[in-house]
Amino acid sequence: MDKTSQPVIRVRDLDLSYDDYPVMRDLNFSVNKGDIFVVMGGSGCGKSTLLKVLIGLKEPAKGEVLYDGVNFWAQDETSRQDMMRRFGVLYQSGALWSSLTVGENVALPLQLYSKLSAGQVEEMVELKLALVGLSGYAEFYPAQISGGMRKRAGLARAIALDPDIIFFDEPSSGLDPLSGRLLDDLILQLRDTLGATIVVVTHELASIFAVGTNAVLLDAESKSMIAAGSPKDLLTNSRDPRVIQFLTRGQKQGVN
Repeated sequence: MDKTSQPVIRVRDLDLSYDDYPVMRDLNFSVNKGDIFVVMGGSGCGKSTLLKVLIGLKEPAKGEVLYDGVNFWAQDETSRQDMMRRFGVLYQSGALWSSLTVGENVALPLQLYSKLSAGQVEEMVELKLALVGLSGYAEFYPAQISGGMRKRAGLARAIALDPDIIFFDEPSSGLDPLSGRLLDDLILQLRDTLGATIVVVTHELASIFAVGTNAVLLDAESKSMIAAGSPKDLLTNSRDPRVIQFLTRGQKQGVN
């Protein structure tokens, strides 16, 4: 297969566990270039564990995660670190260093992993903050800005090195509906502006339907993925009551 036709991410026969406790079994799915791919499911289904495996924080119990055909977990530590520099991650809390200003937080990966001069780093920080709607906030500390702004600052840091793949861990968690919708709009904008592939871990229906082009639904009871495809198509076409229950939360509703 030609490399350009391969999925950006391919998960094969993946099992997740903590010691002897199984979390999820036999995951198989692909993420294509330009996807906004949603990992969805209720509490305790293994969404966050899967994210940790995808970004290199936890080794799977079994199976493979391939990036452009390269088996991530079969590589040595140095090679995995090199591959991880293609990733940007927005953690659920934003994970900003409280003792650093917003600008210093965004500058940190540029200082550590690029050869840019101090002036170039400053210019890049201004650019990334502008992309997420935070122009003029470089000198503020995280405690001085709102929760939604901290999420956007964390996103500016996540895209500092122009990653090929951006991972979002429950991006709408803790945000009011308006801030959550603005963040969804920003995800769409970044996909189009940067040409990045995006993976979003969430249980929030509004975000799932607003941004998801493809998805998998994880089920805690069966410890397996029970659906795959566009969230809107799944809502329209699935006959699995578990899928319908999750995507409607028990309410009859349509999707715009």
